[in-house]
Amino acid sequence: MMKINRRTDYAFRVMLSLAKTPEGTRLSTHKIQEMMFIPRAFLLRIIADLSRAGMILTFPGPKGGVQLSRSAGLISLYQVWEAINGSLIISDCVENTNDCPLGEECPVNGHLIKLQEIIRSELNAVTFDILAEEATTLAIKE
Repeated sequence: MMKINRRTDYAFRVMLSLAKTPEGTRLSTHKIQEMMFIPRAFLLRIIADLSRAGMILTFPGPKGGVQLSRSAGLISLYQVWEAINGSLIISDCVENTNDCPLGEECPVNGHLIKLQEIIRSELNAVTFDILAEEATTLAIKE
C-alpha cells in the first residue's frame, strides 16, 4: 500500500494551521496541537524538522510560538513532504535503474518515472494559501 505517513500528514496540518492565520501571526504549540489533533511528541519533532528546513520560525518563551517563515503561497505540499521525508521516490528502480534486474529494458520503469513526476507536480501545485482558503470556505459552509 502506498500512502502518506502520519508524520507527513501532521506536518501538513501544522503548516495549514499557520497558513490560516494572518501573515506574521504566531501560534503556540499548544494551540496547534489542539486545533489539529496532533500528539505532542509528534508535534515537537515536526516543528523541529520544519524549522530546520526553513519553513517556519520558532520563538521561545511565554510569548513565543511558531509562524511561517514566508508567505503561505510560497510553500507547497511537496516542499513539506521533502522536509519530512526527503525526495519523493515511488520505487527504487526510478532512483537507480541498476536496482532492477531488467535494467533499462524494463517496460515499467518509464511509466513509474512519469507517475512520480505527476505526483511531484501535483504536490508542488498545491500551496498553503490555497489550502487555507479552501479551509475557510469549508468552515463557512458548515
